[in-house]
Amino acid sequence: MPDEKLARALRARIRRMILREIIKSGKLSVREIARRLNITDYSASRHLRLLYDLGIVDFESKHPEKYYYVKLKYLKELLDAYDRVVKELEVNK
Repeated sequence: MPDEKLARALRARIRRMILREIIKSGKLSVREIARRLNITDYSASRHLRLLYDLGIVDFESKHPEKYYYVKLKYLKELLDAYDRVVKELEVNK
């Protein structure tokens, strides 16, 4: 189900961070994402693979790299709303 796929994709904070970096830049390689977020290439690759399998991101191959981009038109707005809701929950503790 699409809603479960999206929930799984956004569940992990690091995946939300990866998506924000891709949205900000348009397209990024695994190496660029790993460097920007101070994680290993392996970790970035694992998360990107999950996001790819869920249909959230896609990639273009430019040998020797794959450049990932977000496929969903409104994902930035969704991530911004998610952050606002989290902040509201923190304030209302």
